[in-house]
Amino acid sequence: MENSQVKSILIIGMAGGLAKITGGLLLKEYPNAQILGVDSRYADMFVKDSRLKFQRMRYTRSNFEKLFRNNVFDVVIHLGRISHSNANPRAHLAQRLDLNLMGTGRILELSLHFNIKKIIILSTFHVYGAFPDNPIFVKEDSLLRASIKYPELRDVVEMDQMATNWMWKYQHQMETIVLRPCNIIGPQIRNSMTQFLTTKYVPVPIDYNPMLQFIHEFDMAKSLVHCISHVPTGIYNVATNESISLREAKKAVAVPFINVPVFLIEQTAKLINKTFWSFPNYLIDYLKYPCVLSNSELNKYLPPHFFKYSIREALELIKID
Repeated sequence: MENSQVKSILIIGMAGGLAKITGGLLLKEYPNAQILGVDSRYADMFVKDSRLKFQRMRYTRSNFEKLFRNNVFDVVIHLGRISHSNANPRAHLAQRLDLNLMGTGRILELSLHFNIKKIIILSTFHVYGAFPDNPIFVKEDSLLRASIKYPELRDVVEMDQMATNWMWKYQHQMETIVLRPCNIIGPQIRNSMTQFLTTKYVPVPIDYNPMLQFIHEFDMAKSLVHCISHVPTGIYNVATNESISLREAKKAVAVPFINVPVFLIEQTAKLINKTFWSFPNYLIDYLKYPCVLSNSELNKYLPPHFFKYSIREALELIKID
């Protein structure tokens, strides 16, 4: 899409920190566009601009139909996926299934019906799963195996697969992009990985030091905006060219941690979960097995020195007092 073609943008999931940053960047990149953000949660808009409006609404079929019928959108950015950041993800399984699967299906159908030019859907690298036989660099055509061991990830894997199937089926009628970013961190992002990095005395393997990838929230928002006019239909991993070991990442955040043999990581984490720490069980595997993304596909469409923050800079910005 050309910049001049973008007159109206819909952001779903506007209450999230990433969405707010994205909205601010869109105002600069598309000064003639109107931006509408929607969310079922309350959103305190930190960017005050008449071109950016917020509408609180329940994520129901009738509300989405009314939204698309009463507005004309050129681009839809779907950031409304419910994460698994609570300690007991099964407790909200029905809610996640409704939004992540049924809600995404409605959004795709309405986007096609109302002739949306481009839709960008935010998935996650967690769909690949962390396994001992993962390749050195996980590419976009790798199998999505996360739900094999952890059924609670079934909704996010199926959402990704739904969006991918839709993308190829209707590629000649609308542009669709599915993004699978690595760990997103930053002052506005309070996800499970940020919690793990900033919490004191969490278990870290003493006999294994996996490589991890992080992207700063600003660079992730910048990637979303860049995809509108410069990235064609496709599936893309999102990561910088850097990686860092788990132990170095914890040291960069400057909080103490507990050295634990790798075979005791899961048991130790479960014990801590019962007291003061909350960390989804499936993320423990990312402390035990590698899952490093190949970013070669997206890099084809990024200019040199696209990312503003190095991994260490991003980690330093989430240090606790």
